[in-house]
Amino acid sequence: MKNGLMIDMDGVIYAGDELIKGAEKFVRQMLDKKINFVFLSNNSQRSRREAVEKLAKVGIEGISEAHIYTSAMATASFLKDEFPGCTAFVLGEGGLLKSLKHAGIKVVDKKPDFVILGEGHEFDLKTVHKAVDMILAGARFIATNRDPSPRKEGWNNLGIAATAAMIEEGSGREAFVIGKPSPIMMRYASAYMKLSPMQTTVLGDTMETDIQAGVYMGYKTVLVLSGITSKDQLHHYGYRPSLVVDSVSDIKFPLEWWK
Repeated sequence: MKNGLMIDMDGVIYAGDELIKGAEKFVRQMLDKKINFVFLSNNSQRSRREAVEKLAKVGIEGISEAHIYTSAMATASFLKDEFPGCTAFVLGEGGLLKSLKHAGIKVVDKKPDFVILGEGHEFDLKTVHKAVDMILAGARFIATNRDPSPRKEGWNNLGIAATAAMIEEGSGREAFVIGKPSPIMMRYASAYMKLSPMQTTVLGDTMETDIQAGVYMGYKTVLVLSGITSKDQLHHYGYRPSLVVDSVSDIKFPLEWWK
């Protein structure tokens, strides 16, 4: 049976600009064994090329754009399948705009079918007001993800959750979220990898996104403790990972449930 891995990056492969110990060997092992894997990112701003460059910067070589799957790609695929020919007003940049263009979604400034919220630094409160007005006028509201603010002093990005909450309060409409832990992104990523749920394992450092997403889909899940989750927090959740390890350096192939 063919098996594959969907892998988070930040907290699993690197932390900020620092490579997590053992990550380079882990990725090299997957490449050498020809394991089917993608790096699954909720970040809709970063393009696939930029994600590859980020990995190379921290010391991970041999990764191609084909190894990257983002919430921007899932958002574009969803719209192409469910609302072909639709238009969108976009609060976002880079990878999101490229993915929408590739899917044939026209980006407009007036009377859009959708307001789409992604990461970005170039939109201001005036743009948020415009988005609210468009939703009140009938546009549907989609968020590429609902990642929270890092809550670090000096951080220059509030996080989509904060901006989405502002638009939701102003419009009275809740965003439809595409990225992890939504099954939408996981389903499109599975199709991209040509995997069934029984063949898929999610590897991440966050219970609320990576592990919960895998549980929703019936995937096996691996939690690494090299990111934001500690072992003593696991009893807070009504679900659990299939496997808990300190870092990717502790993962051996084949995984115990691969047959």
